[in-house]
Amino acid sequence: MDNDQVEHVTGPLAVADAEAVERLARAAEHVDGRPALSEQPLLRLTQDDAPVHHLLVRAEDDLAGYAQLDLGAPGAASVEVVVHPFARRHGVGTTLVAVARDTARTAGADGIRVWAEGGDPAAQGLAARLGLEPVRELVLMSRDLTSGTLPTGPVPLPDGVAVRRFVVGQDEDALLRVNARAFDWHPEQGRMSLADLRARQTEPWFDAADILLLEEGDALVAFVWLKLVQGDDAGELYVVAVDPDAQGRGLGTVTTALALRHLADAGLAQATLWTEADNVRAVATYGRAGFTTASSRVQLGDVPPA
Repeated sequence: MDNDQVEHVTGPLAVADAEAVERLARAAEHVDGRPALSEQPLLRLTQDDAPVHHLLVRAEDDLAGYAQLDLGAPGAASVEVVVHPFARRHGVGTTLVAVARDTARTAGADGIRVWAEGGDPAAQGLAARLGLEPVRELVLMSRDLTSGTLPTGPVPLPDGVAVRRFVVGQDEDALLRVNARAFDWHPEQGRMSLADLRARQTEPWFDAADILLLEEGDALVAFVWLKLVQGDDAGELYVVAVDPDAQGRGLGTVTTALALRHLADAGLAQATLWTEADNVRAVATYGRAGFTTASSRVQLGDVPPA
């Protein structure tokens, strides 16, 4: 297909188009057995100030494909793509990625990085056609909550540290400050804004009681945010953050233990989390807590010349 068949939208999508993207993502997930788009692009479909471009390929009565280009981070721009199962093998995905790359370079980005499920043959074929190489990997880790050793009794806290639940309208600034400091190296998580946080607070799964804050005096030193979706038997360690000034005191282990207790008390059978494959410290911490790697997502990108 031709590049001029791709419709380019900046700013929030119209409600009808956002709903069409959601239908497209559901259709792809139904066939593939895994989410077609991650949470962030879905939240940004109608977000006013999101630094993204929307690329759409329309079919006769719906969407054949969609890509979201994130230009908010320095360096290479991040891209997520979904193609309707009935429109695959017709060049839709390749064309969307090619247009995203051209748009990113015009905007001054150092090429693109496209997310794909690890080992996905279609993603590997697209990468080969466009000269993309694996540049980053996320791993999904999980552990059973119905067997093995779980924390019993109160989770021991370092001297002077107390734990409490998040309060909406009071704790947003402190959480965002610690999140930004803990993830200043992370291209997505470290950029979470108040608008991003507010968007999550409107999601059906959000519950302030699922965010546990660790404080030393009046200062937030760490937090763990759990994501519990009604009807799922697994709960996610959505964000685990420790302020850099408080690292080295075992707070990562403490927050993980608090999270497992919280999920077990909620009656869930499994705990999951995503982490960078090369984050050796985090992978080791979760491994000691009983987590093992279940699957991965690979980011395929333009590699700068040496």
